[in-house]
Amino acid sequence: MALGFVLIKVSPTKERYVYDKLAELEEVEELYPLFGEYDLIAKIVVRDFEHLSEVVLKKIRTIDGVVETKTLTGATL
Repeated sequence: MALGFVLIKVSPTKERYVYDKLAELEEVEELYPLFGEYDLIAKIVVRDFEHLSEVVLKKIRTIDGVVETKTLTGATL
């Protein structure tokens, strides 16, 4: 399994919408609001780093209101 923390910038006024959409994703194990450069951080646990890339590119970045992401990866579990 692979672990990733995704920092997410959101358009103003879209924070709740993006949070709710992220919470619906089965790969998101934890989700927290942030204050500062990024608005949210999502803990993602998936089968491998290729799957992590797919989740970020095809599921997270396609949510209306997501402006930017930065993914931090950990060692394979």
